[in-house]
Amino acid sequence: MIKYYLRTLKDAELKEVAEFRSGVWVSVVEPSPQELEALAERFKLDVDVVSDALDFYEVPRLEKEAGVTYFFTRYPVKEPVQGNTTAPILVVVAENFVMTVSLYEVPQFKQVFSSSSTVYTTQKAKFFIKIMSIFTTSFDKELRRYQKAVHRDQIRLRKISPRDIERLVSYETSLNSIVDTLMPTNLSLQQITNGGSTIKFFQEDLEDMRDLAIDNSQVVNSARSVLKTIQNIRSAAEAIMTSRLNNSLSVLTVLTILLTIPLVITSMYGMNVALPIQDEPNAFLVILAINALILIGLTILFKKKDWM
Repeated sequence: MIKYYLRTLKDAELKEVAEFRSGVWVSVVEPSPQELEALAERFKLDVDVVSDALDFYEVPRLEKEAGVTYFFTRYPVKEPVQGNTTAPILVVVAENFVMTVSLYEVPQFKQVFSSSSTVYTTQKAKFFIKIMSIFTTSFDKELRRYQKAVHRDQIRLRKISPRDIERLVSYETSLNSIVDTLMPTNLSLQQITNGGSTIKFFQEDLEDMRDLAIDNSQVVNSARSVLKTIQNIRSAAEAIMTSRLNNSLSVLTVLTILLTIPLVITSMYGMNVALPIQDEPNAFLVILAINALILIGLTILFKKKDWM
């Protein structure tokens, strides 16, 4: 699906236009290989580079060729796709247009259509910064959600179940995905800021780019902090579960010993052989008393040894 959007300084809002004009935003979603080839031919783009946008596992990177900047990055998705919590997107900045190519609809772009948005497609540098800022904000929201969930688990550490551990592992996967996305994205943003692209920035734009890089770095540092917290929770939970298991085994061992000795004594008096006090009228009570004394003695001994 290919759509053209335009907003100039004279327009009150972003609007869809029927055909290409200078300064448009070309939004390409779920394109077929034939559509990509047609786009590459029409806009003089490198078809091999643009086709990489169809690779779901494409990593963030920056390329420039023939006056065109190709910026690959990833954005967060709420529902994991192909076992991943981020999806790829290509931002193409040329002389008279900006193009985005994605495999799926990008929910974050709703902010661009918001009535409160002041972005103009004719200002390519600012529009590029707006797109990247939207993704950074989205990553930051996801990170805060994970922070709250991990904090809840940290508080109820002694009640964590194996299912909670599985959930923490899924958090780790998502957080690692955030770090793996933002780190190379930040490197590419720094390259652009240092003149490594064909995008022309004003001084104000360069400051916004530096602020964006700082924001990305903060998200990365926060994600790493949450990852460390998750690892600490998992280690502590593992130690607690191991301690509980050892305690349970100790209790079962002690109970086995305590029950085995009376069983041996009573079993002996069940044999058809001559045994002491078997003819006594109170033999049963005597045997019970002996068993009770032995159990009391063993219990006191195990308590002193801290075995129970």
